[in-house]
Amino acid sequence: MDTVTNQKALGLYEKYQVTRTDGQSAPGQKHENSQYYVLNLTTDKHAIPAISAYAKSCEKEYPILAEDLRTIVRNTMQASDELVTVPETTLPCGTVVPEFMVGKYAASKSEIGTAIITANRKPWHSINFHDAKKACIDAGYTLITEMQYLAIAHQIVNQGENWTSGKVGEGEVYRGLHQGKVNEAQDGHYESDEETERRWHVLANGERVYDFSGNIYSWVFDDVQGDENGVIAKPFADDSATKTTAPYGNREHGIGDTSTGRDWSGNALVRGGYWYSDDNACVFYLYNVWPDNDYDYVGFHCTKSL
Repeated sequence: MDTVTNQKALGLYEKYQVTRTDGQSAPGQKHENSQYYVLNLTTDKHAIPAISAYAKSCEKEYPILAEDLRTIVRNTMQASDELVTVPETTLPCGTVVPEFMVGKYAASKSEIGTAIITANRKPWHSINFHDAKKACIDAGYTLITEMQYLAIAHQIVNQGENWTSGKVGEGEVYRGLHQGKVNEAQDGHYESDEETERRWHVLANGERVYDFSGNIYSWVFDDVQGDENGVIAKPFADDSATKTTAPYGNREHGIGDTSTGRDWSGNALVRGGYWYSDDNACVFYLYNVWPDNDYDYVGFHCTKSL
């Protein structure tokens, strides 16, 4: 019988001898007979959820300890974050978007309320624009910007693998989940039985990204029309990258609803579409909503500069 099987059969047993560095575990001292339960934070998959729960329990009495424990949890979880590199992109307007990294999936929420990037969880939703920005920053990332989203969309429509025909300009760009066959955003492993609802797209370097069209909207920090907070601050100029990057007209070839005729000042940009966007959904789909509201159909993508 191997060691793993033995441990499963034993339950709680004495495995470690603990000695306090302050000498309080010595004979006759306060903690001579204290009992301890030791966790292996490196290899024990149950240890991180355990110290997360302990941090929540002790935070009022020991706030510094709670934060230290949460830092361990956060760093451990984010060590598995899945990001891909987006190559430098020159948009049709001539603007060059530098190389950066983006979450392969829409951000998810960890047990301690931090942003993580994984296929194993459903996207974090019901979070407003401002809190999404903060969640990205707290995780060491930034919220995807309008120029970054446009760079990804531009690369997507120029790869034949992202078209239903296999050739750029023929057929439609895959839209992701948009036909309303589910009633909430799905995790990264979910696959639709509808061929046109393929969720992933290929970038120019062959990397795959998910849910830039359908499943869940993404909050976007507007660095084109926006103010210092990323909220739309002026009407869309005719030569704005927001209006000139899409290679086809509104709703043509499955690129989605790209109309921007109104002044959306005061609102925040969302892009991509969600599980029930129907024909509006696609990589260039552009919409606006109130930045202070929490919507169950809006999530966010994290990015990282290189």
